[in-house]
Amino acid sequence: MTLRLFRAELLSVSADHRDDPGAIRHEPDGLLVVEDGLVVARGDHAALASRFDGLPVERLPGIVVPGFVDAHVHYPQMDRIASHGEQLLDWLERHIFPAEMAFADPVHAATVADAFLTELLRNGTTSALVFPTVHPASVDALFDAALDRRMRIVSGKVLMDLGPDGLRDTAKAGRADSEALIRRWRGRGRLGYAVTPRFALTSSDEQLRQAAAVLDANPDVLLHTHLAENRYECAAVAERFPAAHDYLDVYDRFGLVGPRSVFAHGIHLTDRSCARIAETGAGIAVCPTSNLFLGSGFFDFGQADAHGMRLGLGSDIGAGTSFSMLHTAGVAYQAALAREMRLDPFRALYLATGGSAALLGIADRVGALLPGQEADFVVLDDAATPLLARRTAGADLAARLFAMQVLGDDRTVRRTYIMGECAWDRGTG
Repeated sequence: MTLRLFRAELLSVSADHRDDPGAIRHEPDGLLVVEDGLVVARGDHAALASRFDGLPVERLPGIVVPGFVDAHVHYPQMDRIASHGEQLLDWLERHIFPAEMAFADPVHAATVADAFLTELLRNGTTSALVFPTVHPASVDALFDAALDRRMRIVSGKVLMDLGPDGLRDTAKAGRADSEALIRRWRGRGRLGYAVTPRFALTSSDEQLRQAAAVLDANPDVLLHTHLAENRYECAAVAERFPAAHDYLDVYDRFGLVGPRSVFAHGIHLTDRSCARIAETGAGIAVCPTSNLFLGSGFFDFGQADAHGMRLGLGSDIGAGTSFSMLHTAGVAYQAALAREMRLDPFRALYLATGGSAALLGIADRVGALLPGQEADFVVLDDAATPLLARRTAGADLAARLFAMQVLGDDRTVRRTYIMGECAWDRGTG
């Protein structure tokens, strides 16, 4: 038994505080007690310290929040971040598909996976739902690297039997590869699997049926794909599937819409789709920096809230422009405001932590720093830059948090902890 005591300012949001005002938990002088990687106690230091007399206490200089959970990100695209000049479909053809072809080489996949996970930790992200490529070795490389770091990563081989040359599987092979990967990695470390058709246009009807069969046969597996990201994409889907009510209905007709379904983007949804997403318990990973970069549009938080949809937050690297979930939360505020809705900083923090964890089905394990959860957390520095220090000096908690979301980036992350152990320290790199 190993106990570690951390004294710091503690902040977490365990649910949407509009529905549960008690979801915001803040201890200005808090104590976090970790035993064998799990939170066993948390509270005000003065009230809790006597229970642990005689044990050493580590002071953490900053605001401790749960480790960020990225609900949608592409690790093979990290070297194509900031690629100029196209909207979604052309951007894929010009920049992304050529980059993903290189992942047929397991050595290349391992090199990128290592760099990718390091970048996540540097930005305070401890859990993520990750797109690899069509190559099974791209999943192996990512899972191997995540296992070494003890990170909570969910991923799965991309299915795209209508993809370009070099990135095309078959419906039969895609299913067989997915099932083999599930068998190989199930129960290892903190890893999870997601059935991952890229999007409706890159899979045949048969492949979508096979994806649903794998999902049905494995109740611990997620469904991860894209939905209604770009108007040209939506038009192409409507042309291919004229009998479908809308884009979501395409997935629904193949049995791919349910409580384990995570759809990225969803910025061009019909009200019928929103109602169906809420009814089934599926959810949307909102990706604001990507949507802005590709000129796709702004997510409609008001529409989503009117229907009671579950939401999380995704960086969507490499169309997304920052690994920082703090920065992503700040851009989410701007996206919401563009549709005349204000996203407050506590809700934004929830979307980047507990909300995304709920989408991934791991909210019982991470996302709120509650007793019984895994001790993944981040130490934030609200004076990381001179401008941030000026803005937060003397400010209340909400203003400090909002300033970090708007002005912060990787420099705002002082340390990242995995299961109570420091996995990234800004001072040592």
